[in-house]
Amino acid sequence: MTPIDRLLRSSAFEYRAYSTLVLSSSEKIRETLRALLSSGPFEPITIVDNVAKAKRAVLDNPYDLVIVDTPLADGFGDKFAIDLCNDTHSACLLLARSEHYEDVYAKVVHHGVFTLQKPVSSAAIVSAMEWMIASRERLRKLERKAVSVEEKMEEIRLVNRAKWLLIDNLKMTESDAHRYIEKQAMNRCVPKREIAQSILRTYQQ
Repeated sequence: MTPIDRLLRSSAFEYRAYSTLVLSSSEKIRETLRALLSSGPFEPITIVDNVAKAKRAVLDNPYDLVIVDTPLADGFGDKFAIDLCNDTHSACLLLARSEHYEDVYAKVVHHGVFTLQKPVSSAAIVSAMEWMIASRERLRKLERKAVSVEEKMEEIRLVNRAKWLLIDNLKMTESDAHRYIEKQAMNRCVPKREIAQSILRTYQQ
């Protein structure tokens, strides 16, 4: 049983598919990674051989996990990895030869890029993928929190607009308008957002 098989069979692991991008100029490494990842939760898997293709792929689809095997024909690959971690919610792994490893690690670590020194074993790749899954899940939670905060801010904006319509049209005080919206939401068992939207529809027509 491979390490990825053990990961999938673990009772602690909640199955989820992780879209994965592999970037390598080496056909051997591309095929090795394809074979290794095809047995795990990594799908769909997109494999490209240069940075230009990788950039186009990322523009077309967001990826959960990205592996960059350096160096590449059209660039080393470290800048692509850094930009990816800074601009997206992808977890990124950089593979670097031993003579470059320390410099590459120092350059990318503060951007959240994982690094492994080549040559690298299949077991080490699998361990790194487990780290990346953990990182991606952490980022996913942060995404959900960000959405929740934005939704709450939008509700506050709607309620404030509705309060001023009640003040202007029904001559309520601000505190009375606020209590009115809260009481209506409680009586109808709906969020304040729905009451505010109803008030907006009524007085903005």
